[in-house]
Amino acid sequence: MKPNLASAARLSSFILALSVCGFAASGATAQEAPIAGKATLGVTVTEEQVVARGWRASKMLHADVYNEKNEKIGRVDDLIVAPDGSLSAAIIDVGGFLGVAAHRVAIPVQQFKQIAPKAILVGANKDALKKLPEFEYAKG
Repeated sequence: MKPNLASAARLSSFILALSVCGFAASGATAQEAPIAGKATLGVTVTEEQVVARGWRASKMLHADVYNEKNEKIGRVDDLIVAPDGSLSAAIIDVGGFLGVAAHRVAIPVQQFKQIAPKAILVGANKDALKKLPEFEYAKG
C-alpha cells in the first residue's frame, strides 16, 4: 500500500494540535515563576507597584545633598540596608574632595525630606554635620 502524503500531513497536524492542547491544559506558562525549595520566586503585582514607586540605588549613590536653602552640604557616599531589607541610613561625605579628607556621617533616611533624585536634608548645614561623630564601618 502506497503512503498517502495528505493523510500523513493531517495526522501530523492533529498530533501537534493535541500536544499543544495538553500543554495548555497542564497550566504551565512562560509567566510562571520558577520555584526554589518551597518558595515561589518572582514579584507579586503589589510588590511590583512598590518597586515602581521606588528609586534605584544607582540614582541615590553619589547624589549631592542639599538643605532646604538649596545649599550643597555633602554627597551620598553609601547606603545602609537594615536586616529587614529596609533602607536605614545614608552615609554622607561632608567637605573634602572626591572623598579625600571628607568627614563621613550616617544620617537616618527618615531625616531626609527626600533622598532621590535630589537628596534634601532639612535644617542641616556643613558645620552641623561636621560636628557629628564620624561614621566608621564595622570591622569584619
